[in-house]
Amino acid sequence: MSTHSPDNHSHATGDACCSTHAKLAKGEVIRDPVCGMTVDPAAGKPRTEYDGHTYHFCSASCRDKFVKAPQEFITAIDPVCGMSVERATAANFTRHEGKGFYFCSSGCKGKFEAEPPKYLGDRPAPERMPKGTQYTCPMHPEIVRDKPGSCPICGMALEPMGVPTGDEGPNPELIDFTRRLWVSGLLSVPLLFITMGPMLGLPVRDWLGAQISTWLELVLATPVVLWAAIPFFHRGWESVVNRSPNMWTLISIGVGVAYLYSVVATLFPDLFPHQFRGHGGSVPVYFEAAAVIVALVFLGQVLELRARERTGSAIRALLDLAPKTARRIGADGSEKDVPLDEVKSGDSLRVRPGDSVPVDGIVLEGRTSIDESMITGEPLPVEKTEGDSVTGGTLNRNGTLVIRAEKVGAETMLSRIVEMVAKAQRSRAPIQGLADRVSFYFVPTVVLVAILAFVVWAVFGPEPSMIFAIVSAVSVLIIACPCALGLATPMSIMTATGRGAQAGVLIKNAEALELFAKVDTLIVDKTGTLTEGRPKLTDVVAAEGFDETELLSLAASLERGSEHPLAEAIVEGAEARGATISAASDFEAVTGKGVSGSVNGRKIALGNAAMMIDLKADAASLKDRADALRSDGKTAMFVAVDGRLAGIVAVADPVKATTAEAIRALHQTGLRIIMATGDNERTARAVAAKLGIDEVRADMLPESKQKLIEELRANGAKVAMAGDGVNDAPALAAADVGIAMGTGADVAVESAGITLVKGDLNGIVRARRLSQATIRNIKQNLFFAFVYNGLGVPVAAGVLYPVFGTLLSPMIAAAAMSLSSVSVIANALRLRTVKLG
Repeated sequence: MSTHSPDNHSHATGDACCSTHAKLAKGEVIRDPVCGMTVDPAAGKPRTEYDGHTYHFCSASCRDKFVKAPQEFITAIDPVCGMSVERATAANFTRHEGKGFYFCSSGCKGKFEAEPPKYLGDRPAPERMPKGTQYTCPMHPEIVRDKPGSCPICGMALEPMGVPTGDEGPNPELIDFTRRLWVSGLLSVPLLFITMGPMLGLPVRDWLGAQISTWLELVLATPVVLWAAIPFFHRGWESVVNRSPNMWTLISIGVGVAYLYSVVATLFPDLFPHQFRGHGGSVPVYFEAAAVIVALVFLGQVLELRARERTGSAIRALLDLAPKTARRIGADGSEKDVPLDEVKSGDSLRVRPGDSVPVDGIVLEGRTSIDESMITGEPLPVEKTEGDSVTGGTLNRNGTLVIRAEKVGAETMLSRIVEMVAKAQRSRAPIQGLADRVSFYFVPTVVLVAILAFVVWAVFGPEPSMIFAIVSAVSVLIIACPCALGLATPMSIMTATGRGAQAGVLIKNAEALELFAKVDTLIVDKTGTLTEGRPKLTDVVAAEGFDETELLSLAASLERGSEHPLAEAIVEGAEARGATISAASDFEAVTGKGVSGSVNGRKIALGNAAMMIDLKADAASLKDRADALRSDGKTAMFVAVDGRLAGIVAVADPVKATTAEAIRALHQTGLRIIMATGDNERTARAVAAKLGIDEVRADMLPESKQKLIEELRANGAKVAMAGDGVNDAPALAAADVGIAMGTGADVAVESAGITLVKGDLNGIVRARRLSQATIRNIKQNLFFAFVYNGLGVPVAAGVLYPVFGTLLSPMIAAAAMSLSSVSVIANALRLRTVKLG
């Protein structure tokens, strides 16, 4: 059992100044991270900013202690379960012998308060477990284990906590379940041929003879039940021990009873009355029911595990952005490549052209363009010179830099994004919980009915009453076997994902389908989501005395020597328009202003208004036109020839042709649309006005987008987020539903629940229709699964016997059970033809 070295802070004045334990609206708690006292943020108490978060304190004394060593007061370890808890927002806190303790849940707090010595004693505080070595249940985060397994409450497979280390290897449970699926599936096929052969015109049972067929069924079904189904029985037993009846309770009981009944019928057929014997006097057996149930449930489990295994791929894609080594410059000027883990804050590092920036830092020497698209989502590289900051994971396009490391390891922006994605992904609960919630009441009810049927027939039934009692109880359990319940969700999801793929909509998990039908707010990124993500030449405006072709030819000739994307757009635009491109000489890039050089003996300059002022080229005549272009979301650049204003060239990231139509369609579905982008306010508002977007949030960092989503959700909104950059990954994972453009970054795709393959915003409309149809289909399946049980259980128990003198045999019970499964499968297959657009 993990323990925690408790907070040794002794706060003499804290009790007095924090005697009022204030709580915010909606039950949120804000704590002083030093002493643990609750603080009212509106009370004017001391506060400070750290790592993008605001921390509130009961007194200046606590604030000063925090400022000196903030890392000591950010998190604490739950002394009961060993989980990491945020001290500033912990809902569960208590004091013992003057020391503060934080808990992940009220359950852990109650256990601690009942027996503090059990969790303290003289044991030393443990070291925090390495990331990726502990496992938790997505539905019950209070469950924490040191190795993979299943949740003792719901039976769901546990997932790794925190950031995967990358060396965990394949999911052992997926490998094991896949092997068991193959075995159970291959053995179930001949079982079905033996029992269902006559329906296909293949009387296999008649060919082999009843006795040989029965023994062959026993041989085929035994490995499936006694080996393949062992995990099901284990989870079912845990559900009984923990008094948490769930789907596994039903599966283990149903499979177990069907198999045991069949074994008894095979070994001791004389125990059964004559009216339950088939042709030739043999007692019907249900080995095929037990085996097929196991195979079908394994199919659903393998599909689920494969989908859930992809959650770690998003984090690994983020981690791959950072280089594995850095080129460190020693005090004597020597250079050496060292592992990234050895880089310390203050080290001087060289970043060569084409290298990724290893850590967050400050430029000491050099000038270059940095491609920050993987972090900001914006396509235009940013010029960096001495004194500018650079971010780890971004790409150095051309020049060489020497940087000073500022933030390394877990403090880098990339690492913080990784942690946010991991945390957001763990916070989700799967749709399969619906079946478990229903099963909570269904399981004990079925078992109770079976017991009552047994008792009533044993006491009041005709002779042989005991056999009648056994048969009725078995019939109840077989007809209630949850084969259809196990298929209800996986079959619909499997069919819906196939249908979605045909329409260019990839679904990552069932939860995304469930929640997207309820979404009322859609957040979209601009670059790559609403726009193409690649700048293009849009306008050429010639001043008096120049024509557009000449102007474009000179500008493109000059820019051909530059590697900037804006220059590439001008050159590509000139080539497309047939302009002549000549060689340029004396090329010079003027930082923050533009470029200059000579073309065919003429002095050419291209840049902003500041460059025109330096050249004494009067740009006043075209200033209004330049402002109009910028208000339209374009980047306008002046061109001067021999010191005289020659015109303007404008470049923009064009809006996708389908975006306007998609925005209108989404508005018609009742969605409120918000643009959240890292681009500047002027450009963002110009694009939003053109498309009719409801709200604009510009100049947003990755943390800002996630906070926006949390703000909207706190106000009761159901939020979907559409984006394509690495900067969108935390927001995609934190939203109720994340929607990624398939043309964007891999990590954005992996972090989202829905991916649009073609990057077409109209896919969101199709995804919404698909989600509504799928959730409706799943509810129908659950209805089919339970209506047969609701009607069949009382009949199997014998309620019709006093009136009609008939008792439902296990064979009919199995047929009814199979009918419910067929109904579920047939209904799920209807999703293949649902109209999406």
